[in-house]
Amino acid sequence: MLLLRCQLKQAPPQKVACIPKSSQFFSASRDRMVMMWDLHGSSQPRQQLCGHAMVVTGLAVSPDSSQLCTGSRDNTLLLWDVVTGQSVERASVSRNVVTHLCWVPREPYILQTSEDKTLRLWDSRGLQVAHMFPAKQHIQTYCEVSVDGHKCISCSNGFGGEGCEATLWDLRQTRNRICEYKGHFQTVASCVFLPRALALMPLIATSSHDCKVKIWNQDTGACLFTLSLDGSGPLTSLAVGDAISLLCASFNRGIHLLRMDHSQGLELQEVAAF
Repeated sequence: MLLLRCQLKQAPPQKVACIPKSSQFFSASRDRMVMMWDLHGSSQPRQQLCGHAMVVTGLAVSPDSSQLCTGSRDNTLLLWDVVTGQSVERASVSRNVVTHLCWVPREPYILQTSEDKTLRLWDSRGLQVAHMFPAKQHIQTYCEVSVDGHKCISCSNGFGGEGCEATLWDLRQTRNRICEYKGHFQTVASCVFLPRALALMPLIATSSHDCKVKIWNQDTGACLFTLSLDGSGPLTSLAVGDAISLLCASFNRGIHLLRMDHSQGLELQEVAAF
């Protein structure tokens, strides 16, 4: 019920980010506001953070939970002190329309995708661009960093198979492109690293507006399995649940619970929708 009340108090959330090992989380919406909520507290937000001129499209909490980074369609990133709710750093880059943010584990770095087709690595110490990866041919819609902080993946928009891919990058010294995952026919909206407990090899999962979830061999780029969620509409988000489960958000049918099955080789099955 708390989540329902939160939505009624704010425009429909576009992004959410949890504070690790806490009952608190942040939401961002089209009303340009960022709010902090407590699952065990009042239905009123604990904080309201206002600083962007357009819709907030990126949220990332630092590994030590002390800072929040927000990004917006106004080409701006803001760094906030979680305790005080005050903005401590601000950075703007022309045409840098933010599509997603994530914080690199155990590091002061923030990864960011943009509609200008680039992937940026920001240093939170002063909020400066530390590295720009080579520009892709299409808008970068989403990014995620591996648990060890050594690699990251981004994904692209597109249509008819043009674009529509995910890309694996090295986050260490070389920062080169390692592999590409091609096979979707519409925009790839989300990409995640799967837990190593799921298989003997490193795996990546992607979800797309083409109603498909694909599982890939991280190292070779081979597609190992495709699950079609017909009638779901565009698949908008993907998240790891437990060691064998994925949550997949869709435009038409809510959230799908997917399970990995190894009884007859690698398979992905839908077990529930809510």
